[in-house]
Amino acid sequence: MTPPGLEFAFRILLRFDTAPRLRFEPAFKAGRRGFVAVEGGEITGPRLSGRVMPRSGGDWPLFWPGGLVDFEAHYQLEAEDGTPIYIHNRGIAYSSPDVLARIEAGETVAPDDTYCRVTPRFEAPPGPHDWLNRTLFIGKGERRGSHSVFDYYAVT
Repeated sequence: MTPPGLEFAFRILLRFDTAPRLRFEPAFKAGRRGFVAVEGGEITGPRLSGRVMPRSGGDWPLFWPGGLVDFEAHYQLEAEDGTPIYIHNRGIAYSSPDVLARIEAGETVAPDDTYCRVTPRFEAPPGPHDWLNRTLFIGKGERRGSHSVFDYYAVT
């Protein structure tokens, strides 16, 4: 068998709520849980275009000591033709503790200062976008102040 390849499919720009972010330490865990609401965004690319539905969900990250972050995000997309698409985005990010503190303060950091990879799953109704349901994706993310950018690649 030949190894799988990657094909760029689309980019999602996510805008987040500018209110202070929720952070707390769950009992019996070493990390901190967080939440940030998705305010909206845009989808652009050769295989999908549209928008991120405002206030349709958010990210519930778990911050581990030492700089590792587990992502767990749910929100709603709308394709350019009006088709609703649900996304469940999971992944990890790693930054040194000083870079993570700058990110938490809302600063933009250099792309090479952090590692962010995600594995989304989509739910789309039958029709022109149902290919999302039966395709695996790998995403690469960058945090840019009050928004993030994710490039998604279909595994071929």
